[in-house]
Formats: sequence, C-alpha cells, structure tokens
Amino acid sequence: MRTPFDQVVIDHGGTVLRVCRAVLGAGPDAEDAWSETFLAALRAWPELPEDANVQAWLVRIASRKAIDVTRARVRRPIPTDDVPEPPRSGGHPPGDPAARELDLWPAVARLPERQRLAVAYHYLGGLTHAETAQLIGGTAAAVRRASADGIATLRRTFSDSPRAVDDSDRRRADAPGRR
Repeated sequence: MRTPFDQVVIDHGGTVLRVCRAVLGAGPDAEDAWSETFLAALRAWPELPEDANVQAWLVRIASRKAIDVTRARVRRPIPTDDVPEPPRSGGHPPGDPAARELDLWPAVARLPERQRLAVAYHYLGGLTHAETAQLIGGTAAAVRRASADGIATLRRTFSDSPRAVDDSDRRRADAPGRR
C-alpha cells in the first residue's frame, strides 16, 4: 500500500531529477541532490498545506539542495594524478536519440548560470517565471528573457535536428501580414 508521499515521489521524481541534472550536470551529484530533496521533503511533508503546489515546493527544495552540493563540491579536493577520460556516447550511433540526450546535459551545463537556472526551474521544474524569479533573483520579465535565451542557445546547439513547431510558432506564422 502506497502512502501519499510515495505517490508524490512517483509523480514528481522525474521532474526533480531533471532539475537536479540541469543545475548540477548528470551524475552522482545530481542523484545525491535528488535523494536529499526527497529526504527533506519527507521531513517537511506533515506541515505542507493541502493546497500547496507540490511540484513548485519540490523544485524549491531541489534548488537549495543543488546549492548545497555545489558548495560541497568547491570544498572537495580534486585529485590531479588521475585525469579521467572524457565520457563516451555509450556506443550509440550519432543520430540515435539516446546519444542526443547524452549530449543535452553537457549543453545545458554550458549555458550561462542565469539561463541554465531559468531553463531548469521553468521548463524542467514547471515553475512560473515569477516563481523562478523568486528563486534566482530578478524580475519575471528578466527570467522570461533568460529562459528564452537559454532555449534559443540549446536550439542552435541542436539545429541539425528538425525543430518541432510549437503553438507560438504557428500563431506567429498565421499572424496577419506574415507570410
């Protein structure tokens, strides 16, 4: 029998992991932040108001845990004797979607910090621009611009793939005076 919190982990675990990966990069640090997020959430669960936006609450916790991991990373000594080999694509052919997903996380990690955080919290975490602005500072308009710039950079990075046309692209194409 599942508890309500078990269902929260099932429903939101993937989103929280994507946010952690976008902020910290794919790997054990993101997984540690994910675990720490749900441990903290479990402790705070009894005090959470019933009408709370659970996903936004979890993304905020994940944001704080990612900052904690980043701080710990700075204090962690880096061995210089053994330099690891760069990761390989896992044997996936170049056009394979699995290989493209492996390329996505390093591309997100290369974004400037404000763009990376705006993309992570808004697009991956599902927060509004205003909620994201509260987390990273600034205005909702500035976050909207940073997230749009980040997505534009990612689209340029992966421009060799066919770009899906979203509703806003269709509206712009259908606008009067546009051909």
